[in-house]
Amino acid sequence: MPAATVAFVTTFHFSAALWQHPGEGSWYFISVPADISDDIAHLTAATRKGFGSVRVTAAVGSTVWQTSVFPDSKTGTYLLPVKKAVRTIEDLTPGDAVETRLELAEL
Repeated sequence: MPAATVAFVTTFHFSAALWQHPGEGSWYFISVPADISDDIAHLTAATRKGFGSVRVTAAVGSTVWQTSVFPDSKTGTYLLPVKKAVRTIEDLTPGDAVETRLELAEL
């Protein structure tokens, strides 16, 4: 009898709004949808880093970068930080719907 093969979805595609964290620092984020956040939490339960962060390769438009997503205890979702270089290259402003791809880096 052949061995069973299990494949995990490690790349996620979604659209979500870019938003700016209130206060100092001008941090900008995209909130990962709840269903995808649940999948990420399940798939990475054994490999999460400090603060529950998960290493990912993120893509917005033609821009691809290595970063981490971080759990947001208020919403129960993950947050993707979007640095200024990405916002500038992709001409993003708060409120824009952003087509996003996340690939889990460590499984």
